[in-house]
Amino acid sequence: MALRISPWIRWRPLAPMKACLGACLAIGLNLTFVPFAQAKETMVWLLRELPPLTIFEGAQRNQGAVDKTLALLIQSLPQYDHVIQRVNRARAMQMLQEPGLRCDPTLLWNAERAKFITFSIPSVVTYSNGLIIGPADRALFTPFMENGEVDLDALLHSGKLKVGMVAERSYGPFIDKVLKRAPADVLSPHYGNDAVTSLMQMEQHGRLQALIGYLIEARYLARQQGMSADDFSFIPIKGVEKYQFNHVGCSANADGQQAISRINPVLETLRQNTLPQFYANWLDPDSRVHYLEDAKSFFNDEAAAAIPAR
Repeated sequence: MALRISPWIRWRPLAPMKACLGACLAIGLNLTFVPFAQAKETMVWLLRELPPLTIFEGAQRNQGAVDKTLALLIQSLPQYDHVIQRVNRARAMQMLQEPGLRCDPTLLWNAERAKFITFSIPSVVTYSNGLIIGPADRALFTPFMENGEVDLDALLHSGKLKVGMVAERSYGPFIDKVLKRAPADVLSPHYGNDAVTSLMQMEQHGRLQALIGYLIEARYLARQQGMSADDFSFIPIKGVEKYQFNHVGCSANADGQQAISRINPVLETLRQNTLPQFYANWLDPDSRVHYLEDAKSFFNDEAAAAIPAR
């Protein structure tokens, strides 16, 4: 599905027709026309389904927190012809490095991505990634836990458990570094569409013992697939902050830099009250209260409010 605002071009004579037609014909001049409006530059938005941020199907289609954010961004950027393209994470990363103007509204910053992506200021703030496990398997993780958190680096280097992940997805700088130095044979990356759903099914069939992700996403997808949301529980990862900051990321070229310069002022306004509420609407009542209270100080720190340094 693509949303496109098509350019409307109208032509008109340089001077009023009735006033100059006779004279123009008499002296043999051709009429000169100029465009009333010029074609708009195309901005391609790269989206993948990431509930509750983006939702492609069902009764809550286009009602995710980022779906609503993107609608407001498109409304605020009428100078572009907007096209929405659905791609998986791996393909989106490729397209952001290709010529043209492409943007992704669901990106976590990391140093590797900053080499080929121009990032906006932080936008939607979410609870962080952790380990998604089956409740019956919790004892398997006890040797690697302390104060209710799992030492992911120790777990992966033990070689005892298989952990699933979405290929090319960033899980935040800390987790990304741990995964980069982990033995390859303990990770099970998924490159296709519906990656998280597939990994959850693999976990239920014993082919994985855990996957890295968001609990709210896993439980949403479980309900959509007819699985019980209670079949999946969450273990925080040691060293990972409670919240993580999403960004809009555009092509690292002149067009992408100009787009981000136009997007930032819009986000600056929206993130104060509107964006936290978009995400909070998806949380359970207790989590919603805590999240909205914490949201009041998300951007109090100057570093947290700014575009990340490379």
